[in-house]
Amino acid sequence: MKKKIFGVFLAALFGCMMLAGCKKNVGTPEDNAVIETDEEETETNGEGDSYIFGYSCIDMGNPYFDILKESIRGELEDKGDTLIVKNPGFDAQKQNQQIQEMIEEGVDAVFLCPVDWVAVTPALEALDEAGIPVINIDTQVKEASLTEAYVGSDNKNAGILCGEDLINQYPDGGKVVILECPSQNSINERITGFEEKIKNAGFEVVVREDVGGIRSTAKEAMTRILASNSEIDAIMCGNDQIAMGALEAVNEAGRENIKIYGVDGSPEVKSELLKEGTSIIGTGAQSPINLGKTAAKIGRAILSREDYEKTTYIDTFFINRNNVEMYGTDGWQ
Repeated sequence: MKKKIFGVFLAALFGCMMLAGCKKNVGTPEDNAVIETDEEETETNGEGDSYIFGYSCIDMGNPYFDILKESIRGELEDKGDTLIVKNPGFDAQKQNQQIQEMIEEGVDAVFLCPVDWVAVTPALEALDEAGIPVINIDTQVKEASLTEAYVGSDNKNAGILCGEDLINQYPDGGKVVILECPSQNSINERITGFEEKIKNAGFEVVVREDVGGIRSTAKEAMTRILASNSEIDAIMCGNDQIAMGALEAVNEAGRENIKIYGVDGSPEVKSELLKEGTSIIGTGAQSPINLGKTAAKIGRAILSREDYEKTTYIDTFFINRNNVEMYGTDGWQ
């Protein structure tokens, strides 16, 4: 890690000063901001220690991971730190290779959201051997002992909220399709929460399919499912990208009265909720802005040898047609 002599002097001089606490707002309109992106690395601000962090998340083509990146970057650059970003693009092997590149580039710590929560283990072992701490974000890794901290959304609650709404929509039950991704534990938790909620409520899961968390794959799968199932009341999707893929398939098939649920609270799904006749009913919303800010603070605390929470869950909440205008549609929470 890179330390500045002036910063060490200041740290010794003011080491007894207490840091002020930060208020956490989740799911409120003031959090629904669009973060300006800037891929240029910034110079250090000359105050205190500066660090180099790595960032590796499932796929930068997903807007959620881009806004999470920018939230982390903004918090770090205010302290003079640098963020190196790698995009594995849903490729678990590529993610492992890119993490090895980060090690060789001399990062001080890594923010990691695994493409596959098991396949990422060799990369975690390499980071551990190199003495580089891992801040596991959004989706948990299988070998949690190889990470310093976890910061993620309350994913199970997001699924529960979707299940509660479905029960309200269909008090007598119905037939459900589940589009999931078993290699991503965050999606597993959402689906588990959903299924636990609708259990014994008269619902039957007629089809479940692994779509890898990918929009185009979800559309292809849902097209096949619709062709062979004439009775479908609802589709539970592991994220909003899956939900939008399912929506495309439903619209092209001309199937009305199918209710689609997603998880994320993305601007695209929030905009869709305002359309008349849409099959998108709601989304278990996350706050990547708050998640990113929290993760960045914990990452700095780890390197600065300050106290930090080993496990942090950010609140999730349900957004539907009735409350979407409160959150806005032009940005994330």
